[in-house]
Amino acid sequence: MIAGMAPVLEEAEWCFVTGADPALAALALASFQEDEGLSLILPLAVVRDQGLAVDLTMRRIKLSVHSALDGVGLTAAAATALAEAGIACNMVAAYHHDHAFVPAGDADRAVSVLQALIAQHQGG
Repeated sequence: MIAGMAPVLEEAEWCFVTGADPALAALALASFQEDEGLSLILPLAVVRDQGLAVDLTMRRIKLSVHSALDGVGLTAAAATALAEAGIACNMVAAYHHDHAFVPAGDADRAVSVLQALIAQHQGG
């Protein structure tokens, strides 16, 4: 899967928030109910409009390869490569694709790191 991956960097900026009005879940890209409360991934504009704290703006990199829910190693390889480059990432696995959320300021460098990972797995 790694050799066939094509990372696509999205322009939009996102924020991970918690403690927000649960009605905002309808505007969220994703949500997850944790023991401590509801976590949402919201567009930066929504976070600002709601007066919520902006801890960190992130950009999404879609790992454009159809990954199986029982596939092994794709998110681990991507997260490890980014970590080794000193780039924080939050991986979100969805039904069709995996997504890496990275700090907005590191997004272009993160794509380069992922492209180098692909090249390694393609034998280049």
